[in-house]
Amino acid sequence: MTTTTLAVLVPLLPFLGAVAGLLLGRTAPGFVRPLAVLPTLTSLVLAALVAARQGGDAAVNAATELTPTGSVPIELALYVDGFAALVAVLVGLVASCVQIYSTGYLRDDPRYPSYAALVSLFTSAMFLVVYSGDLIVLLVGWEVMGICSYFLVGHYWETPQARAASLKAFLVTKLGDVPFLIGLFALATDAGSFRITRVLGTVASGGLDHPTLIALLLLAGVAGKSAQFPLHTWLPDAMAGPTPVSALIHAATMVAAGVYFIARLLPVFEASQAAMVVLAVMAAVTMTGSALAALAQDDIKRVLAYSTIGQLGYMTGALAVGDRGAAVFHLLSHGAFKALLFLAAGVMIHAAGTNSLAAMSRMRNLRDRVPDAYWTMTVALLALAAIPPFSGFFSKEAVLGVAEHVVTGHTEHAPAAAGWIVLVTGLLTAVLTAAYAMRLWLLAFRGRGAEAPDHGRQPLTMTVVLWVLAAPSLALGGFAFRLLPDWFDGRDLGPTLTTSVLGTGMALVGGIVTYGAWRHTTALTARVPLGAVTAHPEGDAAQAEAEAIATHEPAYGDIAYAPDPADPGRLLLGPLHRHAAAGFHLDAVYSALFVRPVQAGASLVRFLDREVVETYVRGAGALPRWLGAAVRRAQTGNVQTYVSALLAGTVVLAVAVVLVATGA
Repeated sequence: MTTTTLAVLVPLLPFLGAVAGLLLGRTAPGFVRPLAVLPTLTSLVLAALVAARQGGDAAVNAATELTPTGSVPIELALYVDGFAALVAVLVGLVASCVQIYSTGYLRDDPRYPSYAALVSLFTSAMFLVVYSGDLIVLLVGWEVMGICSYFLVGHYWETPQARAASLKAFLVTKLGDVPFLIGLFALATDAGSFRITRVLGTVASGGLDHPTLIALLLLAGVAGKSAQFPLHTWLPDAMAGPTPVSALIHAATMVAAGVYFIARLLPVFEASQAAMVVLAVMAAVTMTGSALAALAQDDIKRVLAYSTIGQLGYMTGALAVGDRGAAVFHLLSHGAFKALLFLAAGVMIHAAGTNSLAAMSRMRNLRDRVPDAYWTMTVALLALAAIPPFSGFFSKEAVLGVAEHVVTGHTEHAPAAAGWIVLVTGLLTAVLTAAYAMRLWLLAFRGRGAEAPDHGRQPLTMTVVLWVLAAPSLALGGFAFRLLPDWFDGRDLGPTLTTSVLGTGMALVGGIVTYGAWRHTTALTARVPLGAVTAHPEGDAAQAEAEAIATHEPAYGDIAYAPDPADPGRLLLGPLHRHAAAGFHLDAVYSALFVRPVQAGASLVRFLDREVVETYVRGAGALPRWLGAAVRRAQTGNVQTYVSALLAGTVVLAVAVVLVATGA
């Protein structure tokens, strides 16, 4: 079987599995789990075969015209280079782990068949994005992921939080997709084709007429899909969906698509120095802002959500300094340990007897109850904090290293300003990342909250997956930075001495300071009484947070907890904590700038429609109605009245004729 055929089967098999799962979900429920797991596992094997055959050599490039357009052709094209081959393996690995994990996590969920089918469709769409060699076909996969995320985030549609989160995710990403679509058409117009190879050839020959405009339009779509500032606000709210969905969205699909898109079309962005600086600023604000927000969150999944936003900021930062190899290296490394973090969090949530959100302030004694989650999450958090020799250290140092090269003038692929922005904010974010990673570990496994009911051991399908993902989180980086240059652009991805010392030192400082703050607050505070919300300096904010926790969790619906007074994040952030916990009030800003004006405009239109337009409509109908009423009065049904009216009319007519004749 040729490599092209194998590559076609990779996205096709999960799609067929999704269709079969939807059709047989009600009539043959016993086939649902095999149809969810086997096609995805097969696609993983085929993606690995494609990667082995491609081997980092010349790209697999094949195309056939999809439909005649009369102008710019649309082609069903494959373009599998080293980047695509390895990213597809990551997608297949994480999707397979999620499907296997979900068989245990959602074993009692009545909507599991539709859930599994949507996950398969989601996976197929991401494979299509990764392998596609035509921008319109890529757009199809891009949009299918958007609609799948809407349904999956809203899986628990009975809760208002899930309904609101799914709608918000859909609308915010669509807000970015509109300029993204315009940018694709502008790019194809300049290049004369939607084929990626021809677009890159046009860029290489200097044929783009509007590189800055095109790059900025495309960046809007990337910001929405990959949750970058200012279109990142949907991702923390998307945690209302099932935890395996969060792992899939954050690790291998959806948010990875935007970074991968820029990596594939990086020469388009490099054609505009302004776009590269904008990308660097976007990455810097995203990194630091999301890390501060993560340090203030109480819900473990929201911490991980903001963490994902920040790590994606590292990837876009690497792209801003012109190195897609470092960006995709961190994408691969992050995909493994972030999937592990979410799935381990899911084990902890499942142990507490709920499939919704989980506040760290109520966690207690979980280390002994979920040892698999404890050890694997510890590995993943060390990788997240970029502590050597875990995978996150090597991939994050690759990003910082290329930024240093730009600053020192060793490369001219990006402006020096972009290098300084990425390097400084990357080091600052390293401190904050280690701080919130340490805080999460302390509050989740050494916290003083109420001990949740013990729901017994977790299904084997859930715990085995954790150890499968722990392996690349621990060992991927140690050999990947030596092998990946042959698959990518040939640039060295090894850690440099300066950034390695600075980055690791920053991470250690962040972790140690957080641990010291936790010890200090633990010594000064007493245990919060159960079943009561105590007074707190944040007042209404703490009350609202506690009430939100109580309503989110069916298992604890009758208990409200105050935020943990031993939370080191409150001490470290000080007065900034309240704003960071609210995501720096960006939702309120957007509500004031966009939502309320739109609602006011809608109210005005409704008023004009009701009071002006309807008044004219009612007036136009009043005259015929009055005439009809007058005519209706004459229709009495009395024959004598009709005869009398006829005689009277005859007399009047006769008199009129006589008068006219006399006058004549």
